[in-house]
Amino acid sequence: MAGLPPVELTVHRSGDPAAPTVVLLHGVTDSGTAWPDLLAHWGDAYDVVAPDLRGHGTSPRFTPEQLPDAPEVMLADVLALLDAQPGPVALVGHSLGGLLALRAALARPAKVRALVVEDPARPTGARTPDPGFAAMMLGATQAIIADRDAEVARMRRETPWSDTEIEAWAQGRPLVDQEYLRVGLFLGDAAWEEAFDALTVPTLLVLPPDAPMAPRADGFDNPLVRTVVVPGAGHCVRRDQPDAYHAAVDAFLAEHVAGG
Repeated sequence: MAGLPPVELTVHRSGDPAAPTVVLLHGVTDSGTAWPDLLAHWGDAYDVVAPDLRGHGTSPRFTPEQLPDAPEVMLADVLALLDAQPGPVALVGHSLGGLLALRAALARPAKVRALVVEDPARPTGARTPDPGFAAMMLGATQAIIADRDAEVARMRRETPWSDTEIEAWAQGRPLVDQEYLRVGLFLGDAAWEEAFDALTVPTLLVLPPDAPMAPRADGFDNPLVRTVVVPGAGHCVRRDQPDAYHAAVDAFLAEHVAGG
């Protein structure tokens, strides 16, 4: 590994180190611990590598110099993590993590055996945060810092998520870099349908029925990209409909990854 950039992120590892490796990339305001039900479902089927993205969990914060280039800095972190793996991996991402996984698969196709993207965040080309979205994310983090118990109770009322998923969500959200939410929460390069068209690795796109961020079906034509729409799910498909998510992802990984 001489000459490779260091992996600066906090990385959570679980499963069987001798099994095929899966790298999990979480969404904004989550962390690498945001996959408890998926990890319990998989058991020792995979060697799981789940980083806290920069500005999340206990990974390094963004420096003031990095914030204007936050999407590129986060992608460089992911590429360093992939380059540090001894062989190609399955790359699984949700929302922001889905976008980063997609971009990483384009940048390092030889390091990605298969790609799973769960309702990935659609970039607009903006280089500054959307003020309304940034304010919403800041308010959400402040709400759980102010009254964690009330926010957990609200999630139990308003979502079908398991208690383990709600607890993981509640653990990660207060740890987000607030300056990232204010200044760095934008996605950069607007290529979207073109990005899916350019993929050269087997890809599973997992979507809810209402998916405004999804690439237009008529906007790309790539036989390597398979789409699954999960009824009854919202943006967090795996948390809203875990059985359907697990079934789709398990079948895909069995086809392209399991067994080495």
